[in-house]
Amino acid sequence: MINRRAALMLLSGSVVAPKMTLAAKPKEVMWDDLIPPGVPYSEIIGEGELDEVNDLWNPIYDANGVKLNEELNGAYIKMPGFIIPLEVSAEGVKDFMLVPYVGACIHVPPPPANQLVLVNAARPWPGDQLWDAVWVTGVMRTQLQSTDLGQTGYFIAADDMEIYEW
Repeated sequence: MINRRAALMLLSGSVVAPKMTLAAKPKEVMWDDLIPPGVPYSEIIGEGELDEVNDLWNPIYDANGVKLNEELNGAYIKMPGFIIPLEVSAEGVKDFMLVPYVGACIHVPPPPANQLVLVNAARPWPGDQLWDAVWVTGVMRTQLQSTDLGQTGYFIAADDMEIYEW
């Protein structure tokens, strides 16, 4: 005969075990996945105009540049990219834009909003590794936001980061 304590232990084990086996594995997302299904990549690239006063090229994107893949809203994802820091401290960088290629938003016009991801990292990423490609893992949100460097279409609350291995 099972006593009350043993029954509670067995019951609690059966409740906890399924949660452990169903631990969330992040969905691997690539940059093309940020474009909504049915919108070709060629249709998110915009025209532009020269700002002669500030010597800048300002891209002009049509509505396709801000269309977001709503299937990713709330998804636990893992995606590669490059870091464009918004602020760097002695500990490293916690807030940054994840971009699809080195130098995006710095020396060239920014990509469209659906190709830029604002990231808040749980732990600072070392300042001496800012040029490395990284994997960012966390919960993604579809969220248009403006920064000094460009308009972003996505936000990730990153709980893990690591070097991207080719």
